[in-house]
Amino acid sequence: MRGFGWSVKAIVAVSMLAGLAGCRSGQHSSETDKTKAPVGSPIDPATMGAVEGTVHFAGKPPERLRIDMSQDPECSTAGGENLAEQYVVHDGKLANVYVYIKSGPPMVWGYVGPDTPVVLDQKGCRYVPHVIAVVRGGTVEFRNSDGTMHNIHTMPEGGNPMVDVSQGPKGAPERKQFKTPEIMMPVRCNNHPWMSAFINVSETPFFAVTDANGHFEIKGLPPGTYTLAAVHEKMGEQTITVKIASKESAKAEFTYSMK
Repeated sequence: MRGFGWSVKAIVAVSMLAGLAGCRSGQHSSETDKTKAPVGSPIDPATMGAVEGTVHFAGKPPERLRIDMSQDPECSTAGGENLAEQYVVHDGKLANVYVYIKSGPPMVWGYVGPDTPVVLDQKGCRYVPHVIAVVRGGTVEFRNSDGTMHNIHTMPEGGNPMVDVSQGPKGAPERKQFKTPEIMMPVRCNNHPWMSAFINVSETPFFAVTDANGHFEIKGLPPGTYTLAAVHEKMGEQTITVKIASKESAKAEFTYSMK
C-alpha cells in the first residue's frame, strides 16, 4: 500500500446512479471485477456515449505547504514558488484525481496503448503534470526542461519494471513502456526529494484525470452499466455505478472530505 491511508467520507451523487462502493486503495487491475472480451471486439461508433462530471472536496482542504528548493540554486531561481500538490482544491473542486472504468461491458476490454506517448516533464523542479495515465502497453516520454540534473525513479507494485534513469540539464527525452495495469505508481527524483508524480496504467482507453476545476470527461463508451472509480493519492478510491445510454452523456459526481 502506498499512502492511500487517509480516511475518506465519500458523498457521491450521480444521475443514473445505481450504487456506491466504499473508499479503498487500488493497486493493479487483477483486483477488478469484470468479464473480458477477446482483443479487438468492436464498438459501434453510432452508439457511443460518455460520462462527465466533477470531483468535489467538502470542507476546508489541508493547506498547501511551500516547498523549500534552496538545496539546488537552479531550482530556487528558475522554479518559482513550489507548493505541495497532494491536495489541490479550487472553489471546492479537487484536481489530480484519476477517474477510470473499473468494470463494464465486455467490449471495452482488450486494448493496447497507442504509439503516441504521454509526456511527463520535469519543469521548475517539479513533475508536470502531477498525475498522468496511459493505456496498458502505452509509453511515457520523460522530459527534462530544467537546467539541472534530474532523476526519474518509479516505484511500481503491480508488475511493471522499475524505471531509474538520470537526465542531464535539458537532456534527451527517455521513453518507457508500461505493460501492466497499475494505479497510482509513484514517481520520484533521487536528486530532488520533494519532486513527486503518479503514473496510472489503465486496462482500457477510458480514463481521465481531473483538471484544476475538478472536471473530467470520458468519451467513446458503448451503452451499458459501468463501475466508475475515482482515485486520489492520499484519500484513496471511491466507486459508483453509472448507466451509459446510446449517444448520451451521463453525469457523475464524487465528493471527498477529511474526517
